[in-house]
Parts: sequence; C-alpha cells; structure tokens
Amino acid sequence: MASRPKMTGRAFYESIGSPRVVLAPMVDQSEFAWRVLTRSFMPDDAAHSLLAYTPMLHSRLYGVDPKYRRKMFEPTRSKIRSSSLPTRKAAVAQNSSSQKATQEHDLFLDGNPSCDRPLTVQFCSNDAEDFLAAAQRVAPYCDAVDLNLGCPQGIARKGHYGAFLQEEWSLIRDMISTLARELPVPVTAKMRILETKEKTLEYARMIVNAGASILTVHGRRREQKGHITGVADWTVLRYLREQLPPETVLFASGNILLYEDIQHCLDLTGFDAVMSAEGNLCDPSIFAPPPLPGTKSREYWRGSDGKGGYRMDAVVRRYLDILYRHVLEVDPPQRPPLHIPNEGKLPSVSTSHASEPPKKKQKQESSTEAQQKVQSPNLLAVRPHLFSLLRPLVAKHTHIRDALAKAQPGDMAAYEHILYLIEVVTAEALVEHQRGNEHVAEHAEKRKSDVPKETAKTDVPDEENSSVATAKRCWRPWWVCQPHVRPLPAEAIAKGSITLGKKAKQQLQADESLAKDVGLPPQGSSTTVQPDANSTERIEVPKEGLVCG
Repeated sequence: MASRPKMTGRAFYESIGSPRVVLAPMVDQSEFAWRVLTRSFMPDDAAHSLLAYTPMLHSRLYGVDPKYRRKMFEPTRSKIRSSSLPTRKAAVAQNSSSQKATQEHDLFLDGNPSCDRPLTVQFCSNDAEDFLAAAQRVAPYCDAVDLNLGCPQGIARKGHYGAFLQEEWSLIRDMISTLARELPVPVTAKMRILETKEKTLEYARMIVNAGASILTVHGRRREQKGHITGVADWTVLRYLREQLPPETVLFASGNILLYEDIQHCLDLTGFDAVMSAEGNLCDPSIFAPPPLPGTKSREYWRGSDGKGGYRMDAVVRRYLDILYRHVLEVDPPQRPPLHIPNEGKLPSVSTSHASEPPKKKQKQESSTEAQQKVQSPNLLAVRPHLFSLLRPLVAKHTHIRDALAKAQPGDMAAYEHILYLIEVVTAEALVEHQRGNEHVAEHAEKRKSDVPKETAKTDVPDEENSSVATAKRCWRPWWVCQPHVRPLPAEAIAKGSITLGKKAKQQLQADESLAKDVGLPPQGSSTTVQPDANSTERIEVPKEGLVCG
C-alpha cells in the first residue's frame, strides 16, 4: 500500500473515481461483507463508482479499547498499531511507515484494496483529540474519515454527538480543522438540514470552511425520526448547491427507494452523488443499473410490465458466498443452479423439516451467548440483514421467519438451510406465476400500501400525496428485493399512532407538499461499554439496526 500525496476537496473526489452513488454509514449494517455484496452488483467497468462508509464508530472507545477496535474494524490480521501523532508531518511519516510495514498477506477485510475501496470510516465524536487519535489508527486503511453530525437518535443526545452538536459550531470547527490539518487523509462530514434553508447554508458553509473535503446533507431535520420521519426536503439541498462554491463536493441523502430515484435526485439537487441507507438494506443492488431487457439471468426477475428486481434467493446466495470466501476463508458449498420455470424438477422440502426444530434434551444457546462466542461484525449482522432483505417473503412464509429467528450468529449450516427454504418457495412461486395462478394483479392491489385500512379515511392526504402512490410505484412480487414503504406522518396521525403539538402539526403541514417519496431508517437499541477493566467510565454505543446518520 504505497502512500500518496494528500488531496482535498474536488481533487480528492476525482482521485477516488468521482463516485455517483454512496453506501451510507449504518450501525452494524454497513459492515465489510454487506459492502462487498453491494459492490458485487456494480458493472465491472464501474467497480470504483461506489463509495462505501463503515458503520459509525465511537472515537473515544476506538482510541482506548483494543477489543472494540478489533471487533469493529478488521483491516489486518495483526493488531492495528497505536498512534498519537501531534503534527501532520509526523502523521504522514507514520502513515508511510505503517503502509510499508504492512505486508500484503497481512491485509484482511476492511479497506482491502482488492475489494473494499473507496472507503470512508465514520466516527462520532465531541473531542478533537479523541477524534484525531482514532482517525490516525484507521487512516492507512481508508480513503477518508467522516464526522457524524447527523445522528438524531436519543443515544446521540445522551452521548453528546451527532445532530446534537449542531448548536456548537466552535467545537465542530475545531474537530474538522484539526483533522484537516493533522490527518494524512481527507476529513468529511455528514449533517442534517436546520429549521431554515438560510441557517442550513450558514451551517454547511462553516463545516466546509473548517476543512471538510466532502459534505453529505441529509434532507431531514433533527426531530424527523420515528413516526414523524416524513420525507427529505430536496429543495433545501438544491438551495445549498446554488449558494455554495461549485468546487464544493456535495452528497445528497434521503428519499432513495429505487435505482431510478438516484438520477432523479441528482437532477433536482445538482449534487455530486447520492447516498442510500435503508433502501440499500432492502435491496443491495439499488445502486446498480438493472440488466438490459432481454438479458437472460437466473438472478434477475422481470415482469410483463417491465418492472423487475433481483431474486431474494439469488441475493442471499451471493451474501453467504461472500461470508464463506472473505470472512471464513473457505470455499462455499456446492449448490444446484437457481431454479427457473420449464427447467428441471422443483426443489422440495418436507413440512416437518422446514424449521428444523432443536433435538430433545439439546440445550439451545441464547442469542447473547452465541454473540459472545462470535465476535466478527460480519457474522453478527447476518440475521438482521436477512430480516430486512426478506421482509415481504417472511411475512408470507412464516416457517422461514421462524427458522431465521432461531438461527444463531455464525451458524452457517442454519443459514444454508434458510437459503434452501427460500429457494423452494421462490421456485414454486415462479412456476405458479408463469402458469397465471399467482394473481399478481390481486396481490398488487393488496400491497398498494403498507398503511393499514384505517388510514384510508378522509383525513388522510389524497393517494398521490400519501405513501399509497409510493407503494404502487415500488411494488414487486414478494420473492423480489424491494423497498419497505412506511406511512407518512399524516397517515400515522390519522391512525392514532402519534399525537402532535401545535408547532409540530404546523411543521407537518409544511412537509406534506414534499410527499413524493418516503423512506424510514430502522429503529434500534443501544448497549453500554466499559473502555477497560480499570475504568469506571461507561460509554453508550448503538446496536444493530440503529441508523445514526
């Protein structure tokens, strides 16, 4: 890994291939294996057109806790060297020395040039020294380091980071300028819009002037989360593009559900690239153009209306194969080709074997016990990923949902069995669909919207300004990867899920005019970590499913 001169701003962006699509940082959900899976759908000639972010790391923990470092970021087989460099000159020297000392055989997963670049490592932080110390450790293995200024979750309020720093401009300026001055790779930042477009512009300009080489802007405000997530405001993003210097590199985030939304966002905002989080969790191929009509593929399904998508069984195969080859470093098992209609005998499985109940007198490990044995974030993330990916499939085939719920981290035999169950129901569905017995129109009508019937009353916005229109646009058969469309805030209010105060209602009414697309990051939980055995300090960090961007 030869060192290269530090570039910043647009020169840096161009040096990594001017990527137009970006995989968002997601806690325990944008780990190495998922990044490789997402990249695998990109055309061969566009391998570097996707920039990926790691899950958000806690800078304080990363600097002081070796176990946390090893668990959360695995660029080499050996331990990552310690670093506490006071100047950029020393940092560059250390970076060059580390790169020369790191032999090719020692490279492992995160940031591996053969399969995981370009890569940005994201940290949350509220201290410039902590941020720099953590960033120096990962600098030899990534292209940039990002500061999370967008997390709206309660854990960020408690921990004093993310979007809850947006009133502390001097602190943000200090953290970014310190890394811009001292770190051998560029520093970037991810923020949310503020209460007005003018204030958002002032905030964005401060971050860029402090030294951020790239600025990602999520088009929702800090309070837009949970039931009141609503839609991202692309008009504010367009305003930023018009007001900031043209050399400023800007990434847009929010409202990306389908591949075609990417170009739509680029056209409307004028930004350089588009970032997606939950849209990618539901469909890791979201950044890649679909195969051309007429292309024969076992992996991709296309209906008579032209709509299509990658089959879930095909995506799960790819995902497990990546885990075998890269994480476990073994060959994947031999499997028969994916079934397509009019070819061969249908795979079958007995009902009694469907969920593989545990044998009698055999003690089952709890999920917590299994996680303690399996430390790799790539193996711990499998079950959450499959639940997100297979949501419509497991809603219909509950025996697969039950089998997935019982699968423990690292139990590849269990996941192979789940894959087989998926292949069986998918093959059956494809045959029935071809015979015309699937009644696709009927199913499409049922799945126009994920909004309960109670919301289809007069106090809900008309169909074209509700999630119904989005659900219609996004609908695919249950065996095809597809976005999860959630109710808009007005629909949740109509159902009685939430009650808003006067100010919140006024803001909601202003947001309703933007209801063209919808996307809601998954909610999650947190856990408390002790930095070391002799410390009384307790640091709360997010767990799987908590999107902190």
